[in-house]
Amino acid sequence: MASNGFLAQVVAGVGGTVARIRHKGVVPPQAVGLTPAIPAARPQGTLPTLKMPTAKGWESGHMPTPARGLKVNAFAMGLKHPRSIEVLPNGDVLTAEARFLPGKANNLFDVAMIATMKRAAATGISPNRISILRDANHDGTAEVQQVFMSDLNQPFGMALVGDTFYVGHTDGILAYPYQSGALTITAPGRRIATFKPGGHWTRSLILSTDKRFLYAGVGSQSNIAENGMAEEEGRAAIWQIDLAAETQRLFATGLRNAVGTAWEPSTGALWTVVNERDGLGDETPPDYLTSVVDGGFYGWPYCYWGRTVDDRVLQDAGLVARAIQPDFALGGHTASLGLCWMPAGTLPGFGDGMVIGQHGSWNRSKLSGYRVIFVPFVAGRPSGPPRDILTGFLSADEKHSYGRPVGVAIAADGALLVADDVGDAIWRVTAA
Repeated sequence: MASNGFLAQVVAGVGGTVARIRHKGVVPPQAVGLTPAIPAARPQGTLPTLKMPTAKGWESGHMPTPARGLKVNAFAMGLKHPRSIEVLPNGDVLTAEARFLPGKANNLFDVAMIATMKRAAATGISPNRISILRDANHDGTAEVQQVFMSDLNQPFGMALVGDTFYVGHTDGILAYPYQSGALTITAPGRRIATFKPGGHWTRSLILSTDKRFLYAGVGSQSNIAENGMAEEEGRAAIWQIDLAAETQRLFATGLRNAVGTAWEPSTGALWTVVNERDGLGDETPPDYLTSVVDGGFYGWPYCYWGRTVDDRVLQDAGLVARAIQPDFALGGHTASLGLCWMPAGTLPGFGDGMVIGQHGSWNRSKLSGYRVIFVPFVAGRPSGPPRDILTGFLSADEKHSYGRPVGVAIAADGALLVADDVGDAIWRVTAA
């Protein structure tokens, strides 16, 4: 690794041909907050950056670093790429275990990207299962750990309504019969919604507070619709599913990859974290946290923050004029995936706000993310800079990742749970 702002990294070797991706420039400060400073886009034709740490995992006794006043312990270890978390009413914890499955490589950069992600354990054989974790003696560690469901299709989102358990597969939502306290579900599912699979593959789920509707995040197929908008129909969106009628409709669009979702309780607004487009620079544009309104359009692929036009895309001036500016910038390429609301008093020193699991970058000259952060809220809106809850997932030299945080959730006992897909763990954060 060269210094003085240069990056020259060998990222793949295929058939004896080495792909070398090079970017020259000074790393800008992170674009974070209500009014972020976003650098101008990198000139067209500049080769994109690839940089990703090699997955190492946690050695015995090694754990993430909690913020002052907090402590962390392993709620469960030895999982297989856990991504999301659902806490059931009886206190059982479910985690969906799945991996990204790359499509066909269309160019040298795709080949390099897939090789890089494989080295970082971001792709490979998908476990395609959900595990159940039960802490029956309430000591903060799950003594029951077993497969709850198997042979799924890249599961991610989960939700329970009465005796029906919903799972977001990459190609749609299936409903399964559930009995309280059950340690397995083996009955076949019934499809209630269908989505185009692949691409940004996660299908997050969240119930409305009255449990009438499910909201599902469906990411784009591509980076900036380079295969045409017909391929993106119904994607880069949040869908609303009427559970009684089993019908689905688009709720909000122009959200390149909306993953985690959460309700803000004082206003009743739906919030989400969105992974923005690649290829414009380290901080251009930033990933973001935003409220989501019915019928809202948020810019993708035509524009980003502040209706800044992406001139790589054939434009639609009418949609650009409608684009809603996101609420809070989270920095470029942080891969902010997990989201949950954390009420004041859950962790000492933290008020009301949103917890975000930042999976971490793979496509910028200095890595970003690889942490769990907290964004404080006042009167239903973000009110200050993010604060770290958990760090230490990345080695100081940025060569290795011990873990990568994804889903976040509040356990029945009030602890914060964090899914770590490289560490194959669920971490539990409480007061020190």
